[in-house]
Amino acid sequence: MLLSLVLHMHSVRCVLPAAVLLGSAPTYVLAWGAWRLLSALLPSRFYQAVDDRLYCVYQSMVLFFFENYTGVQILLYGDLPKNKENIIYLANHQSTVDWIIADILAVRQNALGHVRYVLKDGLKWLPLYGCYFSQHGGIYVKRSAKFNENQMRKKLQRYISAGTPMYLVIFPEGTRYNPELTKVISASQAFAAQEGLPILKHVLTPRIKATHVAFDSMKDYLDAVYDVTVAFEGSVDDKGQRKEAPSMAEFLCKECPKIHIHIDRIDKKNIPEEQVSMKRWLHERFEIKDKLLIEFYDSPDPERRNKFPGESVNSKLSLKKTLPSFLILSGLTAGLLMTEAGRKLYVKTWIYGTLIGCLWVSIKA
Repeated sequence: MLLSLVLHMHSVRCVLPAAVLLGSAPTYVLAWGAWRLLSALLPSRFYQAVDDRLYCVYQSMVLFFFENYTGVQILLYGDLPKNKENIIYLANHQSTVDWIIADILAVRQNALGHVRYVLKDGLKWLPLYGCYFSQHGGIYVKRSAKFNENQMRKKLQRYISAGTPMYLVIFPEGTRYNPELTKVISASQAFAAQEGLPILKHVLTPRIKATHVAFDSMKDYLDAVYDVTVAFEGSVDDKGQRKEAPSMAEFLCKECPKIHIHIDRIDKKNIPEEQVSMKRWLHERFEIKDKLLIEFYDSPDPERRNKFPGESVNSKLSLKKTLPSFLILSGLTAGLLMTEAGRKLYVKTWIYGTLIGCLWVSIKA
């Protein structure tokens, strides 16, 4: 019975925040949809400014759960500027939590509302979220031969023309690194060998297309590129071997005590523009990531494991930045659900919002 109680409490840790985050989605979409209609005749910069603020409110609630609720310790290494910039954010990809890591850094620069993602095409079918991410400035891309370069360029150029602040998140590996998926790792290493590139151990071989198109389209608009390397402490097995990084559900169950984040700010003038040179440059950046992760996971010196080289800063996010958003969105959702008319509107938003969103992204995204 005690074991059952422990397991039940463990699951509740995850269910509660998941229920609030998903449950408030229709409320958020209704608020955004109302503003979208009201701003239809206004210049696009007015719509974008309020949309960024709305997005900041929702993502602040996300961070309330992923930082304040879990109590995870955030350790920052390197050079994260205090002020917001127009940037491309390049990171290793190993978990669904990686999307939240970008928020964790952006909120510390007061740029949370400016985060926009380059996403794999299949995610556009997510109920409510899929359509909204596209509306907020996200770009859906297909892999390899199906990649539509012109479509991505047009979207980025439209955002630049509108003066849209850009905190553009790209995961150049294209898929998550999982040490248990040996076939994926072997294929990635074989591709590197075929291209005459050094073989990597703790990251996959990066692909260049999305990164090159983004940089080439925005090079006169950008301030810098952030090269971000992330490691989740505790993601090793009993033998000290690296295992799969925590999923969002596992993370919300407080299974990750610390996140180590290494940031290199690279001035745009130090990045080659030509695609072949940029491909080599990008791989070199992932070689640096690989060395950092080898030190983190495999260092023969136990005192050098579970940390990156150099000094770290323990960065704690104040409740003042997250709790108000949690109270506002959860309160509005609760109010909506308290009346019969509100409940009907809530259900219709889930159903018709999803259907209309899927129709929209099938045409536009």
